[in-house]
Amino acid sequence: MNILFPNFEPRLQKTDDQLFIWCLIRKKWVLFTKEEWVRQNWLNYLLNQLQVPSSVIAVERGIQVGELKKRIDILVFKESLPWLLIECKEQDIPLSEKTVQQILSYQSVLQTGYLIISNGNDSRGFEVKGVSVTEIATIPSYSR
Repeated sequence: MNILFPNFEPRLQKTDDQLFIWCLIRKKWVLFTKEEWVRQNWLNYLLNQLQVPSSVIAVERGIQVGELKKRIDILVFKESLPWLLIECKEQDIPLSEKTVQQILSYQSVLQTGYLIISNGNDSRGFEVKGVSVTEIATIPSYSR
């Protein structure tokens, strides 16, 4: 899946020798990390390229996977149901089978129709229908 992120100039702020980035969804300053950079580029892409309303996007939401408490990166709702789950990794972390297993464990709880794993450079998308998971080449339109 080839995602061409548009040019994005996030708001940055330095405080006490730490760099912060303004989160487009959470509407607050968060610590700038390599993973957060990927997450904010995805949020910008969802909002400005795919025209997904900000009101249906959840970021860093806690979920319970078995006995473990986990945090998902980005979850998009459609008609009040989980629709698209995005797992972000740092740009220098290659996508692996471990990444796929991680998002599938979240999927077991959330039951979305689409999954994306991304490190900003590489992205893989999947459509989920029941127990069938198929790799897809493009992200479906939010409006269809």
